[in-house]
Amino acid sequence: MKVVIKSFVLAVLLCGAALAQTSLSIATGGTGGVYFPTGGAYAELINKYIDGYNAVAEVTGASAENAGLISRGDSDIALALADTIFQAYTGTGRFDGSSGLRQLANLRALGSAYPNAVHLVTLEGSGIETLQDLKGKRVSVGAPGSGTEISAQSILNANGITYDDINEQRLNFNETADALRDGQIDAGFWSVGPPTSSILSLAEARDIKLISLSDEELQNGLSASPVFTAFMIPGNTYKGQETDVQTIGTPNVIVVAAEMDDELAYNLIKTIFDHVDEVIAVHPSANSTTADFSLSATPIPLHPGALRYYQEIGAEIPERLASP
Repeated sequence: MKVVIKSFVLAVLLCGAALAQTSLSIATGGTGGVYFPTGGAYAELINKYIDGYNAVAEVTGASAENAGLISRGDSDIALALADTIFQAYTGTGRFDGSSGLRQLANLRALGSAYPNAVHLVTLEGSGIETLQDLKGKRVSVGAPGSGTEISAQSILNANGITYDDINEQRLNFNETADALRDGQIDAGFWSVGPPTSSILSLAEARDIKLISLSDEELQNGLSASPVFTAFMIPGNTYKGQETDVQTIGTPNVIVVAAEMDDELAYNLIKTIFDHVDEVIAVHPSANSTTADFSLSATPIPLHPGALRYYQEIGAEIPERLASP
């Protein structure tokens, strides 16, 4: 009888240990972008390789919303555009308090995952050939609380275009694609790692056109944010897009809170880099997920756990990334 009781107690203890998994929420974006599958890949890595944790990728309004979710502790890990995270951390731009968004000084980075490209998409025959042709048109600038809207508004404003000049619509990626397909809008912005599923699907249903920035428009846009870079979307990325498209690129930051446990932060970034091939299998944008890209592109300080990882691999760490 004693053996049976001991076995029962041991089974209960083992069951309790198995149930004592710590859940992690990964804030991503809409299902029509790259954040959601990338976040799902990260969740799979955590579930496979980090003992004691299970993770789930959550659909969100993307970058600006994700910054708030991390700062408040409502999510544990997030993907977000570098310009949004830079503004949130420094309390500038949209996060200066004037529009209700405030500084989020407890944001930290594990690193950067891959660069986004700002896509400006219209349909053939729309009459839109340049950025200036958006004036008077119905334009989706991205979902409310998204980094796409922050990037789009920065680029527009830098080139003398305000919301007073356009009929702005705040739609997520899938909604933007559907509205373009159905003639409900004239153009739409995406800030996303190419290729993205929502534009791929739109290109199968309609003849699309991607609008290039002129050299002057590009330089004006680059001046709007210290994290913007020039980016070329290669020809034939999407059906019917035969030539390269000149636009602006923005890194995507893997964001956590300063309050995250150091060991967890270390294990998270180590696991991502150790098994990046599994992320690449989900989406090719992860080919850019390297330590060199991460350290060159990340705009806010690293979490101490992540800093330890980069030090261990012998990486040269820019002074701006040292934990405060």
